[in-house]
Amino acid sequence: MNWTCPHCQNPQIASAENQQSDTIYLGIVENGHEGCGFEYTALRCLNNQCGEITFGISLGDWVSGDILGMQSGGLGELRLWQGSIYPFGTAKPQPDYIPPVIAEDYYEACKIKELSPKAAATLARRCLQGMIRDFAGISKGRLIDEIKALNAAIKDGSADRSISEESVAAIDAVRSIGNIGAHMEKDVNHIIAVDAGEVTVLLELIEQLFEDWYGARDSRQKRRARVTKIASDKKSAKPSAAKADQ
Repeated sequence: MNWTCPHCQNPQIASAENQQSDTIYLGIVENGHEGCGFEYTALRCLNNQCGEITFGISLGDWVSGDILGMQSGGLGELRLWQGSIYPFGTAKPQPDYIPPVIAEDYYEACKIKELSPKAAATLARRCLQGMIRDFAGISKGRLIDEIKALNAAIKDGSADRSISEESVAAIDAVRSIGNIGAHMEKDVNHIIAVDAGEVTVLLELIEQLFEDWYGARDSRQKRRARVTKIASDKKSAKPSAAKADQ
């Protein structure tokens, strides 16, 4: 099974060497689902620099079979709950160049997306707005006005080269998600229904923007720093050439 460690993001193959799982029937439970069971999976990262454990549980309907009076079977298609216990949530570790306050909103949204999709969407929406204000330097009263200003900056060439029209269009497409909490002072009854799947898409957009905006800018800065250092080293190694330049 192909697997990516959530701790270090190292892709690898899960096998008997580093994976353990089991499905257990809960004999004490009889409910409208006609019995429940849970499945756990534990994996160890094979990256020598990591070696962390990932542990998840899934609770769901039990599909049973009675063999010699012994309960057997596994989980059905209906999953009542599933998620990672350790690490908790689905957040990907972010590098230091992501502003801490923005990264914190992202991490928290990932942790609560199953428990409270609306709250997670509110945090994700605030994360997007924070990125526009921090990265693009645009701050307005409303997110929609900031998006309009960002589009205008792209058209007149004043926006950072990492910001594409496609990324701004994606932000605009999801800006209404998370309005609960964002505009509660205007209308306490204005709540947009959000499910965990929709929040996942929103969080994936944030992860992509982290890479496309901050990651691309960091790469450019490091390249320029390397070129500048090489030029400086070469100039220092040739005093006569340096004097000629003067």
